[in-house]
Amino acid sequence: MIYFIWMILAQSYRLIVTIHDWQLYHVVLYGVGAYTSGMLAKNLGVPVFAAIPLGGAVASLAGVAITSVLLRTKGWGFYIATYGLAELIRLSWMKFRNPFGGSTGIIDIPYPPVVAGIDFSARIPYYFFSLGVMLIIMYMLYRLERSRIGDSFKAVSMDPLLAASTGISIPRQRLLACAIGGFFAGIAGGLLVHRLGAVDPKLFNITTMLYLLIWIVVGGTNSFWGPVLGVSVMYSLFELSRPLIQIRPMFFGIAMILVLLFMPGGLEGMVAKAAVRLRRLRGVQTAEAE
Repeated sequence: MIYFIWMILAQSYRLIVTIHDWQLYHVVLYGVGAYTSGMLAKNLGVPVFAAIPLGGAVASLAGVAITSVLLRTKGWGFYIATYGLAELIRLSWMKFRNPFGGSTGIIDIPYPPVVAGIDFSARIPYYFFSLGVMLIIMYMLYRLERSRIGDSFKAVSMDPLLAASTGISIPRQRLLACAIGGFFAGIAGGLLVHRLGAVDPKLFNITTMLYLLIWIVVGGTNSFWGPVLGVSVMYSLFELSRPLIQIRPMFFGIAMILVLLFMPGGLEGMVAKAAVRLRRLRGVQTAEAE
């Protein structure tokens, strides 16, 4: 199930990266969705299946609010400022016991109910529920990338000045990307918290953000399928490296450095090159046969 959540998180982050807004608060938006969904379900009795999208909506608003404050910053200034604001939010969760539960977080968060005789709090039903949500979100993001909105994001990424000269509002596109990406990140947080039955601020620290960056860099950002490759490969390595948990961050860091050195386009770039070579080889064989 965690694989599906990571996939949603990585794809939602790639949407923002498409417009070249690399930032360090995406995992905190993931946490905003988790906290909001958990608190709505526990404190206000909101049904779980309604609390999850509401958590996504609040995370979307948080992403827009943070980006609005930082629209005048660019490059490394924007990158570092996003980390500062993200830590401000996360440390507020740790500082205030009421309503965030302080450093120990919130426990006894409701699990999903029984619907049509299916107990979604059980592992297998929740597994398929998470799978369904992931597939729906991936389809929506796939269609979005091929829409006019996706074309606008790519135009801003390729040449901001040229995009602005054609009438594209760069601030508006940046805010829109953060709103959409934040919404889906918040939904991923809701899926997590209602499976665990608890939420802990340590789940959304800089280490988790670094893992997200590694998934994106390893997979590549040039196509929709880059994060799919990145999460799939790194999740497998994550599971295989459980006996080496103390040095796992170093292991992943080395993996990212190797990718940057020898596969700058990520795994998707390597796959694309292999496909081109295969087509050339088939072309040569066909020519020889004729």
